[in-house]
Amino acid sequence: MINNITKGVVCMRLLVLSDSHGRKNLLLEAVELHPEADAVIFLGDGERDIDFVKELHPEIKLYAVCGNCDFNSDLPPFILEKFGGAIVYAAHGHNESVKYSLSGMMIKARSCNASIALYGHTHVPDTKYEDEIWYVNPGSVSVGKYAIVDITDKGIMPILCDLYRY
Repeated sequence: MINNITKGVVCMRLLVLSDSHGRKNLLLEAVELHPEADAVIFLGDGERDIDFVKELHPEIKLYAVCGNCDFNSDLPPFILEKFGGAIVYAAHGHNESVKYSLSGMMIKARSCNASIALYGHTHVPDTKYEDEIWYVNPGSVSVGKYAIVDITDKGIMPILCDLYRY
């Protein structure tokens, strides 16, 4: 697969979703819109919605963390995984106080030697590149926002997406 933005060969494509808050239909729509995704990462606040998607699509490689609205959850507070050669730190963001500053997320990402840090919680889509780390907030899928992160032979390319623009 060729990524037209970087002209690089995509080694791995991550579909990043967060904050579905009961809008499982939109979560499912985003997942079904991107069957080419190698992995789906859900950043919390919709654990039951993720269970619904898993039931319909057990073939999907799904990673999920607990959000501040996922009460009595067995999901972990963060994940640290290697995807296509890139170390990814993913958390909902409430424990890192991302509503106030990215400094907590930055400290954790650097301490893990991550090249990608994924977070939700604020419902505001955003990307930032600092000190060789991409920080990506997909926004809230409950209003149609999500992200794709392509890990290519030329680097990392985050893409903010909107279900309502398709």
